[in-house]
Amino acid sequence: MITRPVALLLLGLAIAFPLTLLAGRVWIDPFASPVPNALVILTELRLPRSVLALVLGAGLGAAGAAMQGYLRNPLADPGLFGIAPGAALGAVLSFWTGLAGTAWLLPLFALLGAGTAMALLSLIAGRSGSALLFTLAGMMIASLTGAMMSLAISLSPTPFAMSEIVTWLMGALSDRSWNDVVIAAPLTLAGIAVLLRTGPALDALTLGEQAARSLGLDPRRLQWLMIGGTGLTVGASVAAAGIIGFVGLIVPHLMRRFTDGRPSQLIVPSALAGALLVLVADSVCRVLPLQSELRLGIALSLLGAPFFLALLLRLRRELV
Repeated sequence: MITRPVALLLLGLAIAFPLTLLAGRVWIDPFASPVPNALVILTELRLPRSVLALVLGAGLGAAGAAMQGYLRNPLADPGLFGIAPGAALGAVLSFWTGLAGTAWLLPLFALLGAGTAMALLSLIAGRSGSALLFTLAGMMIASLTGAMMSLAISLSPTPFAMSEIVTWLMGALSDRSWNDVVIAAPLTLAGIAVLLRTGPALDALTLGEQAARSLGLDPRRLQWLMIGGTGLTVGASVAAAGIIGFVGLIVPHLMRRFTDGRPSQLIVPSALAGALLVLVADSVCRVLPLQSELRLGIALSLLGAPFFLALLLRLRRELV
């Protein structure tokens, strides 16, 4: 059954998607004289970029909704639990070794980094299925991989490699092609499918861990599903576009008020809203009159940091 929020989000995507194909440094007006090479610009530059924005935004939104439900923490973000930094470290190593210029090796290194972080997270979190241990393990992995990225940057063999690493870490969808869509789309869709399977278990967790166990919840199985689903969506995002933060934090908060409060009912609306947010944000980055294009990761951080601060202040008022 399609709920009203889902229908409105689908309508918003149907309106926004074709408009994003027309917007850019070179505006394409379908009612004016044709722009030279307009077909090439649309099909080879803007269309894969917009499709990739939809795919990555949907994956990050769904991962954020599921993660907040799993940890029962409205401030949880999938990028804070080691998988995104692990994928970023893998990509940084591809630049550091000079292999990033070879086709497919940059995303392959990023996916291997994400997979390694997932394995470490599962190993450290253990068999208990404890959300607290899962959180602490993720924070430790994120801290370790962040330090290793800083070390790789400081020991960069050439200034060019250092510049490429820093630029890539900012996150962007510029210069992306259908090859990136081919890599990211299957992984993201598989990750969303895994996260949707966590819905009933996440609903049970809202009653408390002990009550959820009495209803048949298997904490270890749920933990594996969370690691797998988040790893696929976040790993694919980092592999294709670098680090794009705050989508998984902002979107579930905006959509929660339009659902009945159950985590299972938040995953699909958050996926659609995440797709819409990244699509629109990337279009805004393209049309801003700047000397060089604003990086998508920076734009979303400028939006997400004040949003996060507002959430903290609201929570503080509720606790006082």
